[in-house]
Amino acid sequence: MPTDHRTERPVAKKTAEKATERTTDGPPPSGITEAVRFDRVTKRYGEHTVLDGLDMAVERGERVTLIGPSGSGKTTILRLLMTLERVTEGVIHVNGLPYSHMPGGADGRLVPASERRLAQRRRGIGMVFQQFNLFPHMSVLENVVEAPVHVLGESREQAEPRARDLLGMVGLGDKVDARPTRLSGGQQQRVAIARALAMRPEILLLDEVTSALDPELVAEVLDVLRDIARDTDITLLCVTHEMGFARDVSDRILMFDQGRIVESGPAGRLLDAPEHERTRAFLRSVG
Repeated sequence: MPTDHRTERPVAKKTAEKATERTTDGPPPSGITEAVRFDRVTKRYGEHTVLDGLDMAVERGERVTLIGPSGSGKTTILRLLMTLERVTEGVIHVNGLPYSHMPGGADGRLVPASERRLAQRRRGIGMVFQQFNLFPHMSVLENVVEAPVHVLGESREQAEPRARDLLGMVGLGDKVDARPTRLSGGQQQRVAIARALAMRPEILLLDEVTSALDPELVAEVLDVLRDIARDTDITLLCVTHEMGFARDVSDRILMFDQGRIVESGPAGRLLDAPEHERTRAFLRSVG
């Protein structure tokens, strides 16, 4: 496995801020401070209910971590925000506007959003998955440039300098010409983080981003994410079993079980003095 020479970190706050310049379909309505709101959202697969009437809000710029056992609905929340799944009932709002739905008909009644509408609005949301999903036939730089060019319509002259800045930000400025197969797992995940940031998301979703890594590679990825949390105003919604990371980056932690929020609170309070026995049992299991 290649040696990881992280020669270009730390990076100045100015670079981190450039990584998250906004490109959305307009500012939120006046007075709206919420980045995300789930309003009585239910998600079912046949007879199986994964999310059960979920009410949840995340403020703009807030860092929120979702914890809980496998199958409790955490990743489904991220998949709904990435429009990889559709809600069964309820409505998701982003920046105060309907996201899962749109006005339909003369009466303004909400109907499920069209694919075109979803494609427009999800441009403001980025996601880093458990698996890296990099294009093996492309260089590291090309992997980061691809989506801004083909999805945002940027020219390569616009996209390449930003991609290089982002790769420097995640400590891979010397790997721009490498193929992903020549990188360690931790390096590949850092490319995936740079690729997500290249889309200039307002909201970044992190789905167990270290679960596919060998233990010795986990720290390097978490360090990059800590830098992003510290140096940008991006909204983070994170699913993780890394409680130390959750403590470091989270303004708030939500404990899930069976598709519902069992407990929520500031990171330190919830991790150190949980009020609910289900939360205490879960923290003992991952402790």
